[in-house]
Amino acid sequence: MRVLENCEPKRVFYYFEEICKIPHGSRNTKQISDYLVNFAKDHGFDYVQDELNNVVIYKPATAGYENAPTVILQGHMDMVCEKRPDVEHDFEKDGLNLSVKDGYVSANGTTLGGDDGIAVAYALALLDSTDIPHPALEVLVTVDEEIGLLGAVGLDCSVLKGKRMINMDSEAEGSLWISCAGGLSAVSSIPVKRVEAEGKKIGVKICGLMGGHSGAEIDKKRANANVLMARFLYGLKNKADYEMISLEGGQKDNAITREAVAELLIDGDQTEAVKAYAAKVQEGLREEYEGSDARIIIQITEGDVETAMVLYPTSREKVLFYLMEVPFGIQKMSGSIEGLVETSTNIGIVKLYEDEFFASSSVRSSVEAARDALSDRIQYLTEFLGGEYTIQGAYPAWEYRKESPLRDKMVSVYEEMYGQKPAVVAIHAGLECGLFYKKIEGLDCVSLGPNMKDIHTSEEVLDIASTERVWNYLVKVLEQLKD
Repeated sequence: MRVLENCEPKRVFYYFEEICKIPHGSRNTKQISDYLVNFAKDHGFDYVQDELNNVVIYKPATAGYENAPTVILQGHMDMVCEKRPDVEHDFEKDGLNLSVKDGYVSANGTTLGGDDGIAVAYALALLDSTDIPHPALEVLVTVDEEIGLLGAVGLDCSVLKGKRMINMDSEAEGSLWISCAGGLSAVSSIPVKRVEAEGKKIGVKICGLMGGHSGAEIDKKRANANVLMARFLYGLKNKADYEMISLEGGQKDNAITREAVAELLIDGDQTEAVKAYAAKVQEGLREEYEGSDARIIIQITEGDVETAMVLYPTSREKVLFYLMEVPFGIQKMSGSIEGLVETSTNIGIVKLYEDEFFASSSVRSSVEAARDALSDRIQYLTEFLGGEYTIQGAYPAWEYRKESPLRDKMVSVYEEMYGQKPAVVAIHAGLECGLFYKKIEGLDCVSLGPNMKDIHTSEEVLDIASTERVWNYLVKVLEQLKD
């Protein structure tokens, strides 16, 4: 029996479960891309699979819609791969372990990939249908959205003829997204030197944090483990003499870091001082983050006396200076849209290698000048410390379109179905719509999706009832796009 067999709509959840059987993290999308191609072949649809593994599937209009403008249905096939520390799961090889509880689908300790597997499932169910009226469809499913919208950046949009696009990458039923922030990954590489030292090895682990999406959850004031580790290590200098062996936190710069770990060498008689300091800092952080991350844990583990290669004192100070000074969190709220985060940054990845300190931050802003100015700050900090700075995966903001017939039609359909207007909102998270808006002249675009919680975290869940309602709404919208 299929785990999602009793979930409605059946064809949507059939395809969602099929997708979840296939590993499809960012940079691991060949298998899911080929699955989409085989689907197109099996159904007799024309398709394009480009060298990046982006896929476009074409379905002709149903009877009576032959003269209606083509509609692009768009989502991405990659997912963020995160898991709880106690869960054994190889995202490169293993499908997801699905379960249903209290009206939600989850993946039992890993990310679910509802962002954006549900878009792919919606699209496949529409392509598979024989009784849903609709204009000609161009189903566009891109790769590597989660690591800089790379598929959308590299897509040759000449394969698309449509000027109306419904993006299905939002997570809030009842909201139509019509504008989003642009962004980039700010990557710093700072050379470090090491020296041999002897002492008692201890481990420091900061965990128990909520984490979350660095765009959608940045306004929830959640703690970042890399930032907390920097604060702990800086303050520890006044409590104990220590040397730094290793430091690591986070896997994705667009996920608020949940855990960070460090290995240190200390004088043996300072172990209790370190433990006492950790307990004090933990208490203070729990108070500081009451309401968002009240279960922060700082674990200290004792090792043996040993010899290790540790950071040279100057290198250690460079690492600490960078982490204490690199910006994190909301930098500015919008002055024109109440409640909208305009500019933010998230130090999502840090890693200390043998001769290099590596860090990557996700920088977002709905104002290009503000995005670039924040990037400049991180570049200046990096180069001041003798490092090299690069920008990866830069993408533009999706600008608000004053005149939007598609938006007007979708608002009208929603109001007809539910007796109230949907929320029409700009968001701080990044969407591929901004790139397509730049690439396709005259594009009219709206984003929708069902309710999801805690995306990009191991607690991610997809609301089953909401998935059905959004499906019904999407079907009705396509039915109404006859002219």
